[in-house]
Amino acid sequence: MEIEKKIWPQYFEKILSGEKKFEIRLADFEVNSGDVLVLREWNPETKEYTGRKIEKMVKYVSKINNLSTYSKEQMEKYGLQVIGF
Repeated sequence: MEIEKKIWPQYFEKILSGEKKFEIRLADFEVNSGDVLVLREWNPETKEYTGRKIEKMVKYVSKINNLSTYSKEQMEKYGLQVIGF
């Protein structure tokens, strides 16, 4: 399955360069090993897509529930997932 998500430019660049090989995302969607994560670069200042995208095969998914990046309500409802490329 293909799953499309926004990604900010600084993270897009790190994935493009090969430095970053994972994503930490709110677990508000289903993703499994073998899926393709389509990451479309999103500029948060202009609130528009840049036109660049990366497709990455998902190799590993693990859900966690104890980070403070998201609100308590979001964490309780969804948890987080680590997506390895």
